[in-house]
Amino acid sequence: MKSIWIVDDDHSIRFVLEKALSREGLPVRAFSNARDLLAALDEDSPQVLVSDIRMPGGSGLDLLAKVKARLPQLPVIIMTAYSDLDSAVSAFQGGAFEYLPKPFDLSRAVELIRRAQEESLREAVDQDTAAQVPEMLGQAPAMQDVFRAIGRLSQSNVTVLITGESGSGKELVARALHKHSPRGEAGSNGPFVAINTAAIPKDLLESELFGHERGAFTGAQATRRGRFEQAEGGTLFLDEIGDMPLDLQTRLLRVLSDGQYYRVGGHSPLRSNVRVIAATHQNLEERVRQGAFREDLFHRLNVIRLRLPPLRERREDIPVLARYFLQRSATELGVEAKRLSEAALARLVSFDFPGNVRQLENICHWLSVMAPTQVVEAKDLPQELLAQPLAAAEVSPPLPLGAAPLAALSQPMASAPAGEGWVQEMAREARRLLQAGEPDVWEALTRRFEASLILTALDVTRGRRIEAAQKLGIGRNTITRKIQELGLDP
Repeated sequence: MKSIWIVDDDHSIRFVLEKALSREGLPVRAFSNARDLLAALDEDSPQVLVSDIRMPGGSGLDLLAKVKARLPQLPVIIMTAYSDLDSAVSAFQGGAFEYLPKPFDLSRAVELIRRAQEESLREAVDQDTAAQVPEMLGQAPAMQDVFRAIGRLSQSNVTVLITGESGSGKELVARALHKHSPRGEAGSNGPFVAINTAAIPKDLLESELFGHERGAFTGAQATRRGRFEQAEGGTLFLDEIGDMPLDLQTRLLRVLSDGQYYRVGGHSPLRSNVRVIAATHQNLEERVRQGAFREDLFHRLNVIRLRLPPLRERREDIPVLARYFLQRSATELGVEAKRLSEAALARLVSFDFPGNVRQLENICHWLSVMAPTQVVEAKDLPQELLAQPLAAAEVSPPLPLGAAPLAALSQPMASAPAGEGWVQEMAREARRLLQAGEPDVWEALTRRFEASLILTALDVTRGRRIEAAQKLGIGRNTITRKIQELGLDP
């Protein structure tokens, strides 16, 4: 484990923090000036840096800038005076994780350092994950089925129909099918050409697909190659195929059937060596029943069908997708990537995402521009997310709010119905409180959660606080303070 580094010219501050952190089992390294710390960075690096703001030979803000230039993800806590508002603002602008006002409560200081340590560990995991990001992301079983299908189709040129809601990533799947096929990058480097048939006016779509000869219609001043010609030897992706006009469906069927077509205004047939991948968010069987889609074309396209699940059916993929999109937005904007707090991430995971992956990507880009701090809290999320109740929540019998009786607090959260867990139980209660317009829901549920944990640990250890704190992974000062704050003293 990496050390917590402390730099302060005040020996008493260094001594007190060293002893407190050592009691918590955290390795510590202390420095009396910024110069020695910078020299030590040449050989080692900390997990968290705690720095005074005013020291002989260099200020903490100067040190912050130098350290951030070398270790941009390192959490840095700046110690400063209560009245020094300018310094606090400058610390945050310089990328500080938090600032610690002097004189400080020792238990709160240790708790803050622990939070910074957790952030450092989480950031390291995120960086490892980002470094391994593949062309498509998804650990959910439904996405694994899609990946397996792409693998099985990797040596085939068969026609594929991709179904799924708008924004679910159908073009990404089409590109992957092309890339891993004999026509793609692993093979002959054939082109991938995409066209959204719903986005092009009916009068222009035929020319877009098949091209036209010079003089074929008013404004056709030169011969133009269509998408079929552009995709020769490769793959043509026809997005939103369900919206294609009936007369063009007939022409497309002819190309798929006999492999040849004519440019608009042309008289010589052109041969087509193109793999067609089609996609739609519509129910094509229903469109066939309505007479809006040719049944013979449907069967010609529906050789292999891949269903892409909506994002609400693969919620376990939301965290890694969000981190990826935040990192990509930061790279595009030339800024440091924003990070999601646990509460913000929980809110994202609970959202239904009617716009699917595309909507999540847009939200992450919005956060990269609009979120006020590096760590995005739940309150910083767009209103569209905050307006929707938690997806897993359902109405449940009311529980006491605020200063709940100990009997209620000590009831284990795992008392959910069979097949459900304490997370779902808590989500139901959160939804009930939010819909009822109760104030301070965050604080109330946090108090219940902490009280339940502490009382359970004290029950397991038969009232021994130090042992309970060790089992919970918190300091003894922390458990004592929490017992007082929550009114758990007998």
